[in-house]
Formats: sequence, C-alpha cells, structure tokens
Amino acid sequence: MREKIWLSSPHMGTKEREFVTDVFDSNWIAPLGPYVDGFEKDLATFTGAGHAAVLSSGTAALHLALILLGVEKGDEVICQSMTFSASANPIVYQGATPVFIDSEEDTWNMDPQLLETAIQDRLSKGRKPKAIIPVHLYGMPAKMDEILAVAAKYDIPVIEDAAEALGSLYKGRPCGALGRMGILSFNGNKIITTSGGGALLGNEEDLIKMARFLACQARDPAPHYQHSHIGFNYRMSNICAGIGRGQMLVLPARIAQRRANYAHYVEQLAALPGVGFLPEPEGSSSNRWLSTILVDPVLSRGITRETIRLALEKENIEARPLWKPMHLQPVFAGAPAYVNGTAARLFDTGLCLPSGSNLSIQDLQDVTDLINNLWD
Repeated sequence: MREKIWLSSPHMGTKEREFVTDVFDSNWIAPLGPYVDGFEKDLATFTGAGHAAVLSSGTAALHLALILLGVEKGDEVICQSMTFSASANPIVYQGATPVFIDSEEDTWNMDPQLLETAIQDRLSKGRKPKAIIPVHLYGMPAKMDEILAVAAKYDIPVIEDAAEALGSLYKGRPCGALGRMGILSFNGNKIITTSGGGALLGNEEDLIKMARFLACQARDPAPHYQHSHIGFNYRMSNICAGIGRGQMLVLPARIAQRRANYAHYVEQLAALPGVGFLPEPEGSSSNRWLSTILVDPVLSRGITRETIRLALEKENIEARPLWKPMHLQPVFAGAPAYVNGTAARLFDTGLCLPSGSNLSIQDLQDVTDLINNLWD
C-alpha cells in the first residue's frame, strides 16, 4: 500500500531543531523563558495585536478569554455552530450555555443577520449574552465588519476564534486581532504547530497580563506559594515556544503552499458535475488551511462526499467530512440554536481534502486523479 497521504500533517523548517537545541543547552525547559517571550512578540507583530500570551492550547486561550470577560454559571455565550467543539466546550467549562448561530453562504461562517435575530430574542427573554464567538472556518475570514457592528450595537464583546486562520486577511487586516480578544491554535494539524499550543491576542495589556497570571496557576507575588484566585496550568513551555519561533520563520511559505494546494484542486476538479468550492469574497484572503469541496449528488450522478472519502481511504489517503455543526451534536442537545439549514447542508455535502504544506505535486495529482476517475 502507498505511503499515507495525511489530511494536514506537521511541516518543520530548518530552525526549529536549532532553537529547541538551544533550549536544552540552556536548560530553560520550564513553561517560561526567552523563547516564550520571543514567540509572543512574533505573534503580536505578525497579527498587529498589541499583546499576546502563548498557552498550552487554543482551547485554553478561549477558556481564559471567557473568564476575563466575566462569563459565569448561568450566563449565555453566542457561538458559531459550524466549528470544532473546542469553540463551544469552554463555555460549558464556565457553567454557561452556548447559543448557536448558523452559517451564511458566502464564507460558511456566522450569519450576521441570524446573530442579531438571536440577540434580540435572548434580550426579549431577559438573557443578554456575555460574549460572541465567531470562527474563521478553514481559514476563511468571517464577515467581521457586520458581526462587529451587531456586537457594538448591543454592547457585547467579541472573541475571535482564529484557530484555523493564522495568516488569513480580512480587508487587509490579519485575522486574530479584529475582536476584543482573539485566539490561535498551534495543534499538530494547524498551518504552523508547536506540537500543541495556542495563543490569546488582544490590545488591552491588562487582560493579557491577567491571562498570563491565571495560566501560571494564579500564583500571587509572594516568596511562598499563595493564591487569591483559581488558576490553571495553561502556560506554554519554552521548548514548544522554540518550535513556534522556528515555525514563524516559514509561515509565509506555508500559507503560499496551502493556497497553491487549493488552486490545484480548483484547476483539476472544478469542471466535475456537482463539485463546488468556496471562493474568497472580495477583500478576504484565506490561508486555505484546509481545501474543501461540496458534492451535490443530484448533479454528480449519485456520487457523494462519502463516495469520495471512502475511495480515498481505500488508497490510504485521509479526507474527512466538514465539521458537524454544534447544534446537531448530542452533547449540546437542548442548547438554544438559531438555524437556517446552511451548516447542516454543508456537513451533508462537504469534504476536506489533503491540504498539508508538505504535500508533493505527485501527492496532489494522485488525489485529484482518484477523484476524477469516479466520474469516468
């Protein structure tokens, strides 16, 4: 059997090993250190955010953002439905209730009109949401101007989930620094990785300082271990930050390669009956973290996204359906949801194709040849 073609595997450059070796040589292995400081500066500079705190995961970053905004038991937080569960789980960590919003067709992200409908309905019930969490799905920027306008109208802070969107641009502005706070993920499948890891971004220095404090078990400044707040073990290690600093050096190349992958799929597959893509709206530039297709079985002579996925799997090629919407997940049954059917349709017909920046031209051609053969 062929060597496996992964959906999105880690892709190291040349500096990561050098930086990690430096960490070992200095014996600065703790979850603090010069590479942590440097990685935070790199991220702030790249995104245009005033400040950054690097953490153990994107989930940790979102959890701390909710804490910093005062989300507590009994509160409600609005969350995009079409996303990975990590966008919603931290809401429940705080004892709050997620309120899910369906997608619009142009970006597959939070529908601003449904967002306003939901806010008005929650207010009519005496329930003002404490935060709004839009997501840049697969690297495609959400309609942030519209979302931010609705949020400002009702005075609700926005936590921008840019876990999949490092390097994406919305009207010339980097994703991750558009809301009150933003979060990034450096999980092993992301456009750059620190093995595991994430970051919290923001322009308010006091919030990011508090995030760092809480992430280090909320230890008070005392010669002994004293705690006045509940803290968390959420800080990134100096080792992982060394990997991150090396990855930042190759990020522009990784974005270019992912975008080239998408262009290859469009060139090779767009003419197939029933196959569709998500183009970039004017003013947006996606990092194309994952390349996705939609398959309409009515137009494709019965071929479905699952037909393609299983055919690829048989040849040791990894592909996966789009995210199953949160409002359809068993764990969130009963949570308020404002839906228009878009996310459910995307889940039924959408497929993520191999998208790693380390794919060879032959890998990509093998994928598209196998898919094209299904239509022969």
